[in-house]
Amino acid sequence: MTAQITIGHETSGKPVEFDIEELLATRLLVQGNSGSGKSHLLRRLLEESAGLVQQIVIDPEGDFPSLAEEFGHVVIDGAAYSPGEIEALARRIREHRASVVLDLDGLEVEQQIRCAAQFLTALFDAPREHWYPALVVVDEAQMFAPAAAGEMAEDTRRMTLTAMTNLMCRGRKRGLAGIVATQRLAKLAKNVAAEASNFLMGRTFLDIDMVRAADLLGMERRQAERIRELERGHFLALGPAITRLPIACKIGPVKTGHQARSEGLMALPDTAPADMADLLTRDLASDVATPTPPPAPPPAPSMDEIADNIAHAEERQVEAPAEPVEPSAVMMRIEQIIGELAGQEGIAFQSASAQYQTFLTTCRRERLIGPMPDMHAFRRKFAIAGAGLGDLGEEMTARIMQLAGAVDEDLLGPFLVIAKAAHAGETQVDENELARAYGTSSPGRIRRLLDHLERQGLIVVREDFGGGRTVMVPGLEGLPAE
Repeated sequence: MTAQITIGHETSGKPVEFDIEELLATRLLVQGNSGSGKSHLLRRLLEESAGLVQQIVIDPEGDFPSLAEEFGHVVIDGAAYSPGEIEALARRIREHRASVVLDLDGLEVEQQIRCAAQFLTALFDAPREHWYPALVVVDEAQMFAPAAAGEMAEDTRRMTLTAMTNLMCRGRKRGLAGIVATQRLAKLAKNVAAEASNFLMGRTFLDIDMVRAADLLGMERRQAERIRELERGHFLALGPAITRLPIACKIGPVKTGHQARSEGLMALPDTAPADMADLLTRDLASDVATPTPPPAPPPAPSMDEIADNIAHAEERQVEAPAEPVEPSAVMMRIEQIIGELAGQEGIAFQSASAQYQTFLTTCRRERLIGPMPDMHAFRRKFAIAGAGLGDLGEEMTARIMQLAGAVDEDLLGPFLVIAKAAHAGETQVDENELARAYGTSSPGRIRRLLDHLERQGLIVVREDFGGGRTVMVPGLEGLPAE
């Protein structure tokens, strides 16, 4: 199987080839104003390499779902999933080497940015055994790696810049080859653009963008005017995966994409002005007054279902009222339910709100009446049960919880796992148990977790040259194990 694909032709008719293996090691930057043919170029590149390498497309405009029909890409609607589910999908994508399109068209701009950032971070943090080669295409990259602070929240900006920088700067060793496309180089963060070694520069008009493009192509400043004169679908190419000298390339045709496009001219309606005005204004008030129709009702149940429901209702009416339950028994059962949930496989990887909703649903199903722990209390009880602190006795549990007073709520579970292991005299923490308590399977996130706890002065970490890790908890030294 060859790693060479043809993306277009020079003016002489000679094909312009792309070395996909080299691209995986050197990354690609595409620039061009709106209408210059960037999306067409990306589609050509994706179509030609679809059978050679896994492809992951971040699509903010909904341009690429049509790849699914011809090439079998899985389209993921970003608006249909929670943040935790997006991260889980990213992990599965790396594990199963699926080619996907993350369609963000149904989200607001800041939601698009946060969704893409979490998705990219989860791709980057995948376990080492899943570091398969993949092309990661980010269209409209100036949104996800802005050169300057805009209207988005500062935490969102930091999150997306970190994700994009990791992709372009450190993604190669993890098998991720970033391909970023932007309308303007001046709007793209320099540390993201600087990591690309291959360039395809399309038509642009602003002097600052032309000068930067000419610098990247190794052209003299006076030759920058050539970029302004490029036709649509024509790009100047340079890079180890394409050519060692700048060449002009016309991008070849594609198989997928929109059949009907809004560009160009079409005949206007021949309606007379008076008739057109009447069409626009007739019964306008009635349109405003008409309420939005309600959603369609669910299908009616069958007669058998209705009869069965009536029978059960009659049985419930003659049932004896429930005996009152002692409050202490209710509290004991609540503790048992939290312990059972903490021991269930997979629930640790759910969000805290999903865990709490599962807990409340279980209590309602058992008709437990009494004061329920709020979200904060539930998370503490869940972390204690998940770490197994109940086996240590009340005095030691109280001592560990005193040390945990400065720990952030979302880090309490893994800290308690570390503290329990330290109390037992173990310097090697079971990383599988730690990952479960933190709700992740990413070694990178575990490493950052330990770094954060150490910076807070809560633990002490020592690593040897062989990769072994020793973890200690200040304040538990010299205490006998019970």
